[in-house]
Amino acid sequence: MSKQSIHIVHLYPKEMNIYGDTGNRIILQKRLEWRGIGTKVSFVGIGDAFPEDVDVIIAGGGQDAGQIAIQNDLAEKKDQLNKLAENGVVMLVVCGMYQLFGRHFITSEGEVINGIGFLPLETKASDTRLIGNTVYDTPWGHVVGYENHSGLTTLDDPSLAFGQVIKGDGNNGHDGLEGCVVNNVFGTYSHGPVLSKNPQFADELLKRAMKRKYDDDTLQHLPDTLENQAADIAAKRPR
Repeated sequence: MSKQSIHIVHLYPKEMNIYGDTGNRIILQKRLEWRGIGTKVSFVGIGDAFPEDVDVIIAGGGQDAGQIAIQNDLAEKKDQLNKLAENGVVMLVVCGMYQLFGRHFITSEGEVINGIGFLPLETKASDTRLIGNTVYDTPWGHVVGYENHSGLTTLDDPSLAFGQVIKGDGNNGHDGLEGCVVNNVFGTYSHGPVLSKNPQFADELLKRAMKRKYDDDTLQHLPDTLENQAADIAAKRPR
């Protein structure tokens, strides 16, 4: 067993957990364990403090009601989350939490839900749901996922997009962009959980966490046969 260990924090696991997003945390745990690398997991919900040592933060999507439920607590955590992001902590934020890592989300009723403002973007609810299987071209290969959102997200800087849409709608169905990446913070609309079908992307997150903590991003090879088969099947499914 390696003496190395990665501490994963699951943010708002109760309120923001939809379409299998909790699986992202489990997948990172297993990919570390399969390599003999230790893992520690902490759950941070409403009213909970962050642990002192954080290597990876995972946060999922949720309904508008979930976003409203966490907005006051998120405001209290805003400064610390921004500091962690600026310091290079690896984060994967999906759908609703992706939106709230931007400046704000405007609901269909016109209510403004403020985000932490780390990602340079804003989101506004629409009357149309963007839903179905997705494929994006990213610097880490094709990413296969599943989107289900009515929020339309616009980036201040298109060069910060996570990927280009091959199949699906992405951020807004218009500009061909998906997600946003700043420092080690990855925002995406991909559910699934997204890491289950994209082992190369999962390992990119782990490499960044290992590099930051140990200055060594070497990871033992894993076969990933089933994961890649799942991606191939999902990519061929109709929208």
